[in-house]
Amino acid sequence: MHKPGSATPDRFAAQERFAEGAQFIGGRLGKGTSGRTHAVVDPASGEEVLTYELAGAEDVDAAVAAARAAFPGWAGATPGERSDALHRFAAVLADRAEDFARAESLQCGKPLKLTREFDVPGTIDNTSFFAGAARHLQGQSAGEYSGDHTSYVRREPIGVVGSIAPWNYPLQMAAWKILPAIAAGNTIVLKPAEITPLTSLLFAQAATDAGIPDGVINIVTGTGKEAGERLVGHPDVAMTSFTGSTAVGKRVAEIATATVKRLHLELGGKAPFVVFDDADLEAAVHGAVAGALINTGQDCTAATRAYVQRPLYEAFVERTAALMETVRLGDPFAAGTDLGPLISHVQRDRVAGFVDRARGYARVVTGGEVPEGELAKGAYYRPTLVADAAQDSEIVQSEIFGPVLVVLPFDTDDEGIRLANDTPYGLAASAWSRDVYRANRATREIKAGCVWVNDHIPIISEMPHGGYKASGFGKDMSAYSFEEYTQIKHVMFDNTAVAAKDWHRTIFGDR
Repeated sequence: MHKPGSATPDRFAAQERFAEGAQFIGGRLGKGTSGRTHAVVDPASGEEVLTYELAGAEDVDAAVAAARAAFPGWAGATPGERSDALHRFAAVLADRAEDFARAESLQCGKPLKLTREFDVPGTIDNTSFFAGAARHLQGQSAGEYSGDHTSYVRREPIGVVGSIAPWNYPLQMAAWKILPAIAAGNTIVLKPAEITPLTSLLFAQAATDAGIPDGVINIVTGTGKEAGERLVGHPDVAMTSFTGSTAVGKRVAEIATATVKRLHLELGGKAPFVVFDDADLEAAVHGAVAGALINTGQDCTAATRAYVQRPLYEAFVERTAALMETVRLGDPFAAGTDLGPLISHVQRDRVAGFVDRARGYARVVTGGEVPEGELAKGAYYRPTLVADAAQDSEIVQSEIFGPVLVVLPFDTDDEGIRLANDTPYGLAASAWSRDVYRANRATREIKAGCVWVNDHIPIISEMPHGGYKASGFGKDMSAYSFEEYTQIKHVMFDNTAVAAKDWHRTIFGDR
């Protein structure tokens, strides 16, 4: 088995592939003009895999100009033409699936089996979905609602969309933002996280190779302060879509408000995992471990707070800890690896800080440590189970974004649902019960954009993803997200050619 970061033919050659730069503007790769460089680091080894020139304000301006120039032609294409282009795009992605999987594993530290089986197939499926959806963007049928007038509703593209994607799912988040926007006829400038730009750049190149016109998709890779804020505040950007923390989302909203932009925010989460006393315990335990540790816990829908009804509480804690201890940490490119590193040593230390502080008021049942040996060079942290914390404690209320699950007991159904709702967030949740009435009540009363029953984490292209409360507003995926990237126009015809004269006479009299 090769060591993390070692040079082998199995790894993605990022420095070689992006020698021309990490900005994709008007269909071409180029270097940033900020005068500063940034390194993409393999979190499994701490080794640099790409050094590139960061985008500055003039790169953002150039990308917006390219998108603006491409907009009339792309918006004027028929739905069938856009659909055909997206079908070709899906085929190119499928042909390059292994390339995408390796690049995503390298920059994020995700196990290769995860990127191969989840991230990349999900992205291809999303592309196919929006290829079909492009032909089904409908307004409202004509009708007579006012005297001799016929009205109908048009759905039209908005213009240039400026989007900012996070580092935890770089490929999928790029797809979730780009695909509905361009399927509806918009053009886009995407700013990926500067630490994980590789697959966003590959995505844009694949689109160009599939025949999507230059300028429809543009990528600017720079810092949030310089490139991100410039993109959000740009006067020629008609809509902003942002995925990230609630704190940064507030800043994005503040900047976007100055130019009265359409705004889409998918923010933080603290998903509850509610286990009622009639649940299938083994299924719940396996669901909790999978739901908490997906992507090393760096998922805003990950199970983070397990509320377990008291008759099952101790057994759940014991069995969940035992299952967590079987999870294998290792090289993301090794076949036997279940869990990769966190995105960086900074993030690992942040997660460790939450757990270390919790030792003073809760019980760390398993984990809570950095592994020794070769893995200590990377940003690894052992799967961690914390029990008996108070509901108002930091580890229960704050988003940790790591492989940490907190378990708390509850007595009555009312209490379990109340505790589930007792954070500022409302992105996702799950309820575990064999009783359909109990489960249905939970889906109705838990305030979250998605509530799974007897499962936690799966998503599908046809269904929406988005939150309540401090988790933001707007939807990704599905026809709901498609509609968000359009604006509605009411068109009204005078069928008599005399109605305007009648209105004039009513208001001003005979003249």
